[in-house]
Amino acid sequence: MKLLLQRVAEAAVDVDGACVGRIGQGVLVFVCAEPGDTEEDAAYLARKVVLMRIFSDDDGKMNRSVADIGGAVLAVSQFTLAARWKKGNRPGFSDAAEPELGKRLYEHFCEALRSEGVPVETGRFAAEMKVSLVNDGPITIWMDSRDPR
Repeated sequence: MKLLLQRVAEAAVDVDGACVGRIGQGVLVFVCAEPGDTEEDAAYLARKVVLMRIFSDDDGKMNRSVADIGGAVLAVSQFTLAARWKKGNRPGFSDAAEPELGKRLYEHFCEALRSEGVPVETGRFAAEMKVSLVNDGPITIWMDSRDPR
């Protein structure tokens, strides 16, 4: 699974002109499942998101997690994170999971976040969404469950 995590002062997602998810201080996470990804990948990444120390402590060091600060997570499905873009100028998305698997793993990721005790708002799977955010820092982190780093 691939995630793009952003520390935010606030974020929201609208579908058809209506707000379906909104958070204040916390983390906006774009979520992409790929073939071969599992519930274990989703749970592992959810735990990493909740425990990632990207918020400042009293000394200004990034030493606090979203759980530590009482923040929330806005999770938005985004299959385009699996884009193949090197050949030509039109990206291909064949590396993204089929919709059924993608939805199941996205929902499992969101439930795993909730089980870690943080408030979770979501977008709407497979919908055309408008996402707004105030990136705080900016802090943006790429996460891939298959990356050995």
